[in-house]
Amino acid sequence: MSSITISEEKLSNYINGEWVNGEGKRYTPVINPANSETIVEVPLSTVNDVDNAVKSAKTAQKEWALVPAPQRAEILYHVGYLMKERKERLSQLLTMENGKVIEEARGEVQEGIDMAFYMAGEGRRLFGQTTPSELKDKFAMSVRAPVGVVGIITPWNFPIAIATWKSFPAIVAGNTVVWKPATETPLMAFELAKIFEEAGLPKGVLNVVFGSGSEVGEAMVHHHDIRVISFTGSNDVGRNIAGECGKQLKKVSLEMGGKNAVIVMDDADLGLAVEGILWSAFGTSGQRCTACSRVIVHENVKERLEERLLVEMEKLTIGNGLDETIKVGPIINTGAIEKIKQYIEIGKEEGANLLAGGYVLDEGEKANGNYFAPTLFTDVTPSMRIAQEEIFGPVVSLIPVKSFDEAIEVNNNVEYGLSSSIFTRDVNRVFAAQRDLDTGIVYVNAGTTGAEIHLPFGGTKGTGNGHRDSGLAALDVFTEWKSVYVDYSGKLQRAQIDVE
Repeated sequence: MSSITISEEKLSNYINGEWVNGEGKRYTPVINPANSETIVEVPLSTVNDVDNAVKSAKTAQKEWALVPAPQRAEILYHVGYLMKERKERLSQLLTMENGKVIEEARGEVQEGIDMAFYMAGEGRRLFGQTTPSELKDKFAMSVRAPVGVVGIITPWNFPIAIATWKSFPAIVAGNTVVWKPATETPLMAFELAKIFEEAGLPKGVLNVVFGSGSEVGEAMVHHHDIRVISFTGSNDVGRNIAGECGKQLKKVSLEMGGKNAVIVMDDADLGLAVEGILWSAFGTSGQRCTACSRVIVHENVKERLEERLLVEMEKLTIGNGLDETIKVGPIINTGAIEKIKQYIEIGKEEGANLLAGGYVLDEGEKANGNYFAPTLFTDVTPSMRIAQEEIFGPVVSLIPVKSFDEAIEVNNNVEYGLSSSIFTRDVNRVFAAQRDLDTGIVYVNAGTTGAEIHLPFGGTKGTGNGHRDSGLAALDVFTEWKSVYVDYSGKLQRAQIDVE
């Protein structure tokens, strides 16, 4: 098991192209969830730090917007190549601060690399539209214009992938960015800022302010010079952000929770379904917004599916994610462990049958870390809290159904609408499912996780507010549409006014 060293004992904010200490000179430790060791200390910045970052971004944006988009894109290409060169370092740092296994960490870093190259390509597109005018000698078109200063607030579970989903389209579109990463996982932000600096990004275009959501995040949401807030995190925080941004008529993009289901029909390939469930439920220790936390299974194959799941769950190796043999890493912190434990008790009280797991792993090498056994409930009813509420841990509930129609109904009868999946060999069911499942992402014969960066990412209902990360749809968050009319008739022409 390898690891890398970190030269810094304390991180600094990155404002106007300079590494500066937080005004309050307060820090909090970043803890490795695998062993509870302190990796580094991160600043707890103040409102004034945010204000300095916004002033820097606002000044830089005027010049950055005038840089031709293909030139802005060249910097993103450079960023992508630097990330590719440093992929292993970034991956190991990610595992150290986040806990996810090294295989998954490499995948997440690759996602950021892919996003760099994909969004760099938009520097030569950023397409608008030309359209005929209803008047003679008049030209009409629409173009994308940058919004200005963008605030992005990112979570700890995908500290580099989600950051690239948001910052790369914002930057290539001509905006400047103030970024608040999660305090649990600041190293990815620190490393990405250094990469941007090396790639030649002008001062002030990207600013990183570390700190708490209650202070730094709140200051960003309320700052009148930040015109867009893009947030990924909890529903409660997202709703508060939406309310505050609404008062200011500030653009807001929210990507929040999920209660994602895998549907297993009676004609499914059960071996494939088990693989998909294990990866979706226990990858990242269930700490994904796209994690499978419900399995809606046809009653005809329920027992066989349970048997196969139990056999394969026994094979899961749990421990420090830097060990290449490990498949399930730790939980992010003790608070998250306590939340999972509470839901285990709720499930028992509600009458669900606990088949496997349901306890903390705290013996031997796991004694100093935050480990929870992969957990499987069965005979769960759709109305139970464990079938309705996001647990954000390695806990799966099996819900038996009698038919395809009932499976669709159960899937849709939750607050969230992020990701869903169906395993079936029936092409008719496939097309009906992709039409009727009310989630933003639908998988067929695959798990609920594995989004690709060139498609929109996001969901319906309580998962968000209609915007999307990733793909071309991300540009809609970070640009405004501007309609341009050029009249070369030499006289005043009035649209929609009848002239004899």
